[in-house]
Amino acid sequence: MVKGNDSKPDDNSYIKEFDSSASTTGISAFTSSSVASSSYESRYATPQVAIREQRDVRWSKVLVFCVLLMAVSAVATATYLIINDEEKAEFEYQFSGFASEIVTVARQKADQIFATMDVLSVTIASAAVATNSSWPFVSVPNWSYKLEALTTLIGGEEPIIAFSPIVEEYQRGMWSGYSTQEARRWYSESISAQKKNYTIELLMNGTLPFIHYYDVQNNFIPTPVMGPAPSLPAWEQYPLTTGHRNTMYTNYDMLQFPQVATLFHITNATRRPSMDFNTDIREAANSIMQPIFEGVDLESEDSKMVGVVWLTMKWLDYFQNLLVEGVDGIVIVLRSSCSRVRYESMDPSDQDPTNTVVSYLINGPNAEYLGAFDAHDSQYNALEVTKVLVDLDVDESKIPEGNCIPKLTLHLYPTEDFEARYLSNKALYYTGVVMLIFAFTSMVFLLYDYFVSRRQRMVMNRIIKQDKIVSNMFPTAIRERLYDAQKQRPQDDLMDPMDFEGQTNNLTEAPLADLFPNTTVMFADIAGFTAWSSAREPSQVFILLETIYGAFDKLAYRYGVFKVETVGDCYVAVGGLPEPDKDHMVAVARFARGCMKKMKEVTAKLEMTLGPDTSDLNLRIGMHSGQVTAGVLRGERSRFQLFGETMNTASRMESSGEPGCIQLSETTANLLMAAGLSKLVRPRSHKIQVKGKGEMQSYWLQTARQQRNPKMVPRLNCLSESGDENEEAPLAAGNDDDDWFWSQDSAEETTKSQRLVEWNLEILSTLLQQVIASRNGQVKSIESLSSMEHDIGKGSVVLDEFVPIVPLKRFDPEELRVRKATAQVHISETATLQLRLYLSNVMSMYRDNPFHNFEHASHVTASVKKLLMRIVDLDEGKVFRRDGSDRSVDLVNLAGHSYGITSDPMTQFAVVFSAIIHDLDHPGVPNAQLLKEQTRTAKLYQKSIAEQNSVDLAWGMLMSPEYDGLRACIYQTEEELFRFRQLVVNTVMATDIVDKGLQELRKARWETAFAETAPCTGHEGDVEREDCKATIVIEHLIQASDVSHTMQHWHIYKRWNEKFFMECYGAFKAGRADVDPSINWYKGEIGFFDFYVIPLAKKLHSCGVFGVSSHEYLNYAMANREEWVREGEKLVEEYLKICSSQWED
Repeated sequence: MVKGNDSKPDDNSYIKEFDSSASTTGISAFTSSSVASSSYESRYATPQVAIREQRDVRWSKVLVFCVLLMAVSAVATATYLIINDEEKAEFEYQFSGFASEIVTVARQKADQIFATMDVLSVTIASAAVATNSSWPFVSVPNWSYKLEALTTLIGGEEPIIAFSPIVEEYQRGMWSGYSTQEARRWYSESISAQKKNYTIELLMNGTLPFIHYYDVQNNFIPTPVMGPAPSLPAWEQYPLTTGHRNTMYTNYDMLQFPQVATLFHITNATRRPSMDFNTDIREAANSIMQPIFEGVDLESEDSKMVGVVWLTMKWLDYFQNLLVEGVDGIVIVLRSSCSRVRYESMDPSDQDPTNTVVSYLINGPNAEYLGAFDAHDSQYNALEVTKVLVDLDVDESKIPEGNCIPKLTLHLYPTEDFEARYLSNKALYYTGVVMLIFAFTSMVFLLYDYFVSRRQRMVMNRIIKQDKIVSNMFPTAIRERLYDAQKQRPQDDLMDPMDFEGQTNNLTEAPLADLFPNTTVMFADIAGFTAWSSAREPSQVFILLETIYGAFDKLAYRYGVFKVETVGDCYVAVGGLPEPDKDHMVAVARFARGCMKKMKEVTAKLEMTLGPDTSDLNLRIGMHSGQVTAGVLRGERSRFQLFGETMNTASRMESSGEPGCIQLSETTANLLMAAGLSKLVRPRSHKIQVKGKGEMQSYWLQTARQQRNPKMVPRLNCLSESGDENEEAPLAAGNDDDDWFWSQDSAEETTKSQRLVEWNLEILSTLLQQVIASRNGQVKSIESLSSMEHDIGKGSVVLDEFVPIVPLKRFDPEELRVRKATAQVHISETATLQLRLYLSNVMSMYRDNPFHNFEHASHVTASVKKLLMRIVDLDEGKVFRRDGSDRSVDLVNLAGHSYGITSDPMTQFAVVFSAIIHDLDHPGVPNAQLLKEQTRTAKLYQKSIAEQNSVDLAWGMLMSPEYDGLRACIYQTEEELFRFRQLVVNTVMATDIVDKGLQELRKARWETAFAETAPCTGHEGDVEREDCKATIVIEHLIQASDVSHTMQHWHIYKRWNEKFFMECYGAFKAGRADVDPSINWYKGEIGFFDFYVIPLAKKLHSCGVFGVSSHEYLNYAMANREEWVREGEKLVEEYLKICSSQWED
């Protein structure tokens, strides 16, 4: 259906406005209708019917209202201004006083900090003299105790103070020995003084005995500093901290940091303290570097600079405790006289003058960091108070060229909150009395107007609704012609709907159809959509299509392309109508390139919500230029349509194209080359066979993605068939000046694994919210369960915990009612972060197998989620009734009660959790091979080796202290803990379909559980029977999901079958299999379908809870078997060829 998306000419040289003075030969009444000449046309214009008729009435209302308004305005305005001026004067006086107080206290703090740094410099120099130490071999006794006292004078929450001597090249060897010996001493002092939970050995193990830096070009390997230049090794620091993996900063050459090196050169040249203005880290921080001179005579110009001590702290600390409680809402803007140096560029001359300002909000004794920008309200510019905070007064001639010591200036402004303390509502109260008089008079007028306007609105609403429907279906020109034709029928009434279908019987009226000789039609089809949609819920299919088509609609509007219709997963658009455009081929080419780019961005973003394989979807586009017949085919559900050979050829271009490519007909290619875009057009290496036309030469249009990096998708035929891949193509047709459009909602660049983690996180988070809601939203500490968590699973293997029947939580209608009445529960940020970390670690623990990998686990999870959503209760007569009321039965039906699975969020969470971890650390070979090799896990478990290992690894990781918050969300009681554990064990063990003992148990249990009589395994009562059925349903659910690719679309099955073959063949080539899998693969797959997959699909149907999914899985399984019988042998040969080439490489 056409949505009235009229063409909107672009503002570049390739998309031009239609020239109304151009020749109109062959152009019909489409262009002669009353269409606005502006470059923008609204998607829907409000109809003009009845507007002119109401104009006189409206003006009379305005006149009456203006008279009333003028009568009250004079008195109200005078009253308000007089009272308000008095309050503003008081506000300005108070602000001036508090601003002066802030400046005074802030300056005192700054002076105290610089004085403290001076004292510390003298203290270090005195320590060298007192201990008769020669530089640089100087350490300050009782460093931590002294610094603890000094930091009290400095203030602030997180000041960092460090001392570094200057070590010349010839001193580095001696320094290594000295630092190794002395480090132990001051480590011990620091641990004692600061009460750190470190050991000296731990710190010494993390200390390198030489001056070093980390080589970023060589995996950050510590590298000794070489060369004649002096070094500035990190030495004594406060507080004592460790780095990554308990490494120490001791002996790290601080001159490797550009900002430290800059401060050092300034300090060395000026022999004065220096500072910087850093807005990159720590909420805008500053570093102060104080020189240390040999000896204690600071007045001597001959004294040698032997080291530095520097302080790093947040500017926020300068502005704490400036005002008393209750004085809120003053903004401090701190400006630097120096440009910000981009230290990451390693070039001090690379400066950015835009980030030399930070802003803070003062609320009484508290200060809040607002950001590295001027955050004051411009309306208070006139009240600005400006004072210098810090000026080191250094001789600029001594400062090295390209460097700068900032002069810091305070700019203070009030805020609306501060102003509100002094501006009361008194002026408004007096003004309000006057306005009430006006309001009463107006109400009388409005009451009268209401009754008059009500009927008018009823008429207009009906007209507007009808007009909106027509606007969404037809272009503006067609819309106007429809209206004109309707006006010419005197029997029509304005209140009657427009019956366009009825016009078909009137052969005297000409049909609404015209010929457009110059157009370009584009067909875009989503490649892989059919296979993808076969594994998705209907709602997910529509989310994908709506998101993609919505993005395409925006592009069509942007580039002036007309959207014709969407047919399933095919999007049809045309350029050159309804308003002719001689550059129609360029507009459609740009639109096609944009669709390609947007398709990848949207699918990558949606993979986090729609699951695996979404980002693998691609677009296949075909384009052809020529004449089309366009018009309204009147009748039932009439709409705007295109007809002609151009439509057929464009469709053939699409169907014969390649995913990820734009195929052009020769006509369109010639038009683009004539427009100067020959470098974007490449001929296809061979002619294609087109139905009804025979052989045709087609061309590829290079996409923007291919243009930037043609080798990023080397498997695309449209890149490799012809032309020089490295030739740079012009950007005209895919101009990147539209980056503003892409930046609105483009997905972040993430890896497929990260997107899978986020998708699994979304699923588990949703289920976890339901688990918490079932407990009335309460999440308490589970410290009391720590001993049980530690003991669970100890002293036995996982298989010993397997039970034939898992007791599930009984359904409680009252609990469901409370859960539905409870406000939506949200997982804490801590639990969410822990869940994301857990899933990331699970992903990393999956081996890089072709089949048994994290992507397979996510595919299984998707199937589990789908089956859980499809579980229904078909036998309502067997639903438990907790009391005799109909209300309980309704709640049961509402909960989707089915053997207790869908009514218990814990059960659902456990099943999905098991799907994610069921193949964790899978070795890529079957359990039988592990037993043969007598691996460590085989000796430990003997049976179900891979499955038991997955449970132990996943459970052991979950029990780590770093996941305390996550576990508290999953379970709160001992019963919930053991039920969760039992569900995980049983569900993962169900994926072992080879163990004969488990096979016999399942077979016997199935025969008794789903019989019409006899309770399951000899248990009496409905409860045990329901639990038995629930256990069987869960096992079949995970088993079907584990091989769900066999019960999905043929393309999905073929892709995963190839992965499994590669894994098995790789094991054979690695000597971990006795038989070449290619020998029996074809027959083995048939047997797998006949003896496992199809019977399993039939059992899904027999369970009676999976609704239409059981039929869907069975139908796909049988269809895939038939297709494998036909194509399997040829596919095995292809698999073998691919694997052989990989092993040869």
